[in-house]
Amino acid sequence: MTLGELYENAVSIGIGNDPRGIDIVNNELSSTKKNLDELKDRDKEFFDKETLKNPYADSRILYGNGDEEIKTILAGIDIEVGEVVLADQLRSKGRTISMLLSHHPEGRAYAHLYDVMRMQSDVLHRFGVPINIAEDLMEGRIKEVERRLMPVNHTRAVDAARLLDIPFMCLHTPADNMVASYLQGVFDERKPYRIEDVVDLLLEVPEYRQAKKIGSGPKILIGSEKRKAGKVFVDMTGGTEGSKKIFSSLTAGGVSTIVAMHLSEDHRKEAEKNHLNVVIAGHIASDNVGVNLLLDRVLDDTIEIIECSGFSRVTR
Repeated sequence: MTLGELYENAVSIGIGNDPRGIDIVNNELSSTKKNLDELKDRDKEFFDKETLKNPYADSRILYGNGDEEIKTILAGIDIEVGEVVLADQLRSKGRTISMLLSHHPEGRAYAHLYDVMRMQSDVLHRFGVPINIAEDLMEGRIKEVERRLMPVNHTRAVDAARLLDIPFMCLHTPADNMVASYLQGVFDERKPYRIEDVVDLLLEVPEYRQAKKIGSGPKILIGSEKRKAGKVFVDMTGGTEGSKKIFSSLTAGGVSTIVAMHLSEDHRKEAEKNHLNVVIAGHIASDNVGVNLLLDRVLDDTIEIIECSGFSRVTR
């Protein structure tokens, strides 16, 4: 398998598990093509042509031409300069490292993380939030995240990989789509009655059980074990946290319980104000579930995974 094949397969599987549904994803890709056709010639130089086939701006081959043969992957939830140097040290000790695989974005993919957040509007719409409200509230939050990312030195890890000549890729939203669709399917099918049942279902997943043993397992953030779970919304994809103003619309749409990777204090206060139950599944544990589900679909048995930076390989 080549670096390019791994990338293309991962994006394809991410699209197939996109919680918006394949029709909306295809509409977005068609819209991107139309936008390119309408650009002035002077602007086409700066257009990212990857967006014509990959709707996730936070997932890219960061260094490499795609033809590199992959035998061994150093995979982590985060691959930063330290992990790049670690890969070089492992190589110096005789280990084969074909490429670096990060879940969280670096380089150009990190700089454009905010763009992926637009998908949240369609996800929210599927859970009863009117699309005009979802898009209006998300627009302000997207601009906020864009401003926050503007001063970040996002190329550091990519520069290190280039200098040490180690192919580098990040897969963010495709993996987040995997865990979001997987858990939503579990809750829709099993229909947990109380909040304690939501937590119990999470603890049936190996990555969450493992996280529980080291003190970072699922926790009830708002609500109590005996509260009824009602309609459960798994909020785990779309770049990063959306607008804190969206909770009232979710409540109006019939959502009673949110299962999330994490929640900021401001978001927690707003969710509590709107009488929502919130279960925090765990950030790194949820990332592990998503990456493992994605790798199960992408990799064959000939490729070795070396775990680092919070990632633990679990096969299903």
